[in-house]
Amino acid sequence: MLPPYRNAALPPILHIKATQPEPSMHLHNPLTHMLEPLQEAGQPSRTITIYVCGVTPYDTTHLGHAFTYTSADVLIRYLEYLGQTVKYVQNVTDIDDDILKRAALTGDNWLNLGNRWTSHFIEDMITLNVRPPDHYPRATEVIPEITATVSALIRGGMAYEKNGSVYYRVGAFPDFGKLSGLDKPAMLATANERGNDPNDPNKEDPLDFVLWQAAKPGEPTWESPWGLGRPGWHIECSTMSTKFLGESIDIHSGGSDLIFPHHCCETAQLEALTGKPFVRFWMHAAMVRHAGEKMSKSLGNLVWARELLQVYTADALRLYLASHHYSNEWSHDPGLLDWAARVAKRIQAAANLPAGTGAAFDAAPWEHDFRAALDDNLNAPKGVGILDELAIEMQLAGLRGEDISAAQETLRNLSRVFGLVLDGGQPETRVARKWGEHLGKFKVI
Repeated sequence: MLPPYRNAALPPILHIKATQPEPSMHLHNPLTHMLEPLQEAGQPSRTITIYVCGVTPYDTTHLGHAFTYTSADVLIRYLEYLGQTVKYVQNVTDIDDDILKRAALTGDNWLNLGNRWTSHFIEDMITLNVRPPDHYPRATEVIPEITATVSALIRGGMAYEKNGSVYYRVGAFPDFGKLSGLDKPAMLATANERGNDPNDPNKEDPLDFVLWQAAKPGEPTWESPWGLGRPGWHIECSTMSTKFLGESIDIHSGGSDLIFPHHCCETAQLEALTGKPFVRFWMHAAMVRHAGEKMSKSLGNLVWARELLQVYTADALRLYLASHHYSNEWSHDPGLLDWAARVAKRIQAAANLPAGTGAAFDAAPWEHDFRAALDDNLNAPKGVGILDELAIEMQLAGLRGEDISAAQETLRNLSRVFGLVLDGGQPETRVARKWGEHLGKFKVI
C-alpha cells in the first residue's frame, strides 16, 4: 500500500503556481472553482475569522466528526504557525428536532442529553489536542438575537408568519441554493430527506424553511413576537456567526452534508439582510465511509474516535486523519491507521534523538516544501509525507553524528500544525484550559 500522500488525487481545481520566494496560502473557492489567495497581496495582515458548524449533541464523536474538526484544526494551527491571528467560533446546536426525538426515545431530559454528549465531545477534542474555539456558544444562548434577526427578515419581506411559525421566503432570494449547484427539484428532494416538511399547510412554497417553530406539546419553548416556540436550525448558526464574527467572515467550515440545505439557508438569511457576501471561503470536510457505505447513525456503521484511542495514540489518529485531503471522500482503513502509528513513532523518535556535535543538519528544504503543500489548498496529506521524510532524514543524520538540534525544533513546530503532542501524550495546556472553560457550561442536572 502506498502512503496516502503518494497516491491521493486532489479535486479538479485550478492550481496557481507560486512565483514569489515564499508561497502564500490559497484555498479552493467552491463558488468560482478556483484557488484564491486567503490574504490579498500587498494588503496588511488582519485577523482571519472562522466559523465551524458544531455538533448536534446526541451521539458523538465518530470518525466523521473527528475528521471535520481536526481538518479545521489543521487550518487554524497552520495559520497560527504563519503568525496569523485567528478568531474562531464553533457552536453547539443544543435545541433541534434530532435532540428532541432522541430525548423522547430515551426518556431523557433534552437539556441533560445535550449537555452529556457535548461534554463527551469536548473530552474527545481535548484528547485529540484540538485547538478550542475562542467562543463556543449554544443556540439557546442567543434566542433574543435570533428573534431580532427573524423580525428584520419579516420587515424586509424575506419572511412571513403563519399560525405562530415564521418561514423564509426562498423565492425572494434569487441566488438561493447557488452554493449547492442543485436545481429546485433536487433542492426540494434533498431538503425533504433532511427534515423539511413540504406539506406544511402554513408554507407559501414547499421549499420555504422554518425560522421560528410554533410551540408543540411537550417541547421546550421561548417567548417571541409570534408566541411561544423555538428557533429553526439554520437561523441558529447564522445568528451565532454574526454575533461573534460580524456580517461577513473569511472561512466557514463543516461537513459536506451541510452544504444543502444548511449552508445555503444560512447564506440566504444573512445576505438578504446585509447585502454583503456572507462567506469568502467555504471549507467542507468530505464524508467518511466504512465498508463502502457512508458512515452514519442511521446505518449503524459508525467508527468511534474514543474506541480507536483505546488502541492508538492521539498522535497516530491525528496523522491518520490528516492523511486525507479535507475535500476528498475516503473509507476507514485500519491498515492505513497502522501506517500512521508508525509515522507517529518515527517523528517522536526523531524529535528526541541526541542532538549530535557534527555539522548542522538543515531542515529548511523540508519546511519550505511543507509550507508549499499546505499553502496549496491545505494539502495536509502531502504535508504528512514531508514530515515523515524529514523525520527519516534526521534519524540518518543522527547516525552520522550531525547536529540536528535546530532541525528538531523545526520538526516540533511543523508537528504542532497537525496537533501532535510527541512527548508524554498530554494535550497542550491551552487546549485543556480553554476547553475546560467551555465544559463548565454543560453540566448535567
